[in-house]
Amino acid sequence: MATVTIQRLTKSFGDHQVLKELDVTFQDGEFVTLLGPSGCGKTTTLRLIAGFEQPTSGKIWIGDTLVSDERTLLPPEKRDIGMVFQSYAVWPHMTVTENVAYPLRIKRVPKRETEERVRKMLGVVHLEQYADRLPSQLSGGQQQRVALARALVAEPKLLLLDEPLSNLDAKLRESMRFEIKELARSLGITVVYVTHDQSEAMTMSDRILLFNNGQVQQSGTPSEIYNHPVSPFVADFLGKVSFFSGRAEAGRIHLPDWGFDLPAPEAAGGLSGAVTVGIRPENIRLRKGEGEIRGVIDRMYYLGDTTDLRVRVGRSEVRAILEGRAHARFAPGEEVFLDIQDLMAFPGESLDEQLRIRT
Repeated sequence: MATVTIQRLTKSFGDHQVLKELDVTFQDGEFVTLLGPSGCGKTTTLRLIAGFEQPTSGKIWIGDTLVSDERTLLPPEKRDIGMVFQSYAVWPHMTVTENVAYPLRIKRVPKRETEERVRKMLGVVHLEQYADRLPSQLSGGQQQRVALARALVAEPKLLLLDEPLSNLDAKLRESMRFEIKELARSLGITVVYVTHDQSEAMTMSDRILLFNNGQVQQSGTPSEIYNHPVSPFVADFLGKVSFFSGRAEAGRIHLPDWGFDLPAPEAAGGLSGAVTVGIRPENIRLRKGEGEIRGVIDRMYYLGDTTDLRVRVGRSEVRAILEGRAHARFAPGEEVFLDIQDLMAFPGESLDEQLRIRT
């Protein structure tokens, strides 16, 4: 069983505490993504799970085995894990077959069994035809699949991935997301995946832990975190969003810079006083004719599958993202009316303080 249990885990380097009281359990077979900006603690968490770092305090179990605390540090090679790094780290002087077979050779697996397991794993990652090539003869995506096959051939209970796609071009990165997710599902292994890319997190994860300043800001499914963020920081990091200052009272929110009131979302029905309103651009519809919220199109950007607009409403600029065909229906300088499909509201209006964690 590859359940990972973390209790009150902290890690400091000198006087700098990079991880603060982490308590979480990753279930057997779960694909968990640690997401967040640079320096937030996600890679440190992965290194602690792998055994490359020792906790300052707290405990880590893999299954029923205590692998780390202040006095215990089971070495990585004894944790039954596979790990894939951002830099691939494949041996340049070994063929694809030799690279993938390496973990089995270290474990002294019999030659015939090694050959069979390597052949099967190369089939899983679609590299059978490249078995005798050197890494220098492969593309970046193929090298990354070699690294995956090498990590998986020893049949680990737990797979750790540290930004494995960040060195690939955009199209290859997108296709590899689905390959890794499908591979993990078919093998039934537990995966902990580190990234700062919100698209990767949304596409691949059963659960996302969004880190900031060494703490988990929110944990949940991609849908839960995207649609019900607990703070402006979470809303801003996971997706596109525009923020506006307002005041909530009696189930309505007044936006002074817009000159309009909006109904408060159900989740924020009890809010009163100063609030920060967040609106995702895909939750805005534009139409001509008449309506309550009047705006004027300031700028438009045609992106093929979408049209990205900036609409002037009162003293505010509102972003709207429509389907690509909308580019032919609207023009800069044109009067439009906005329908707000959904919005978020957070107590307080000190937005700079709530978003400052980007440093």
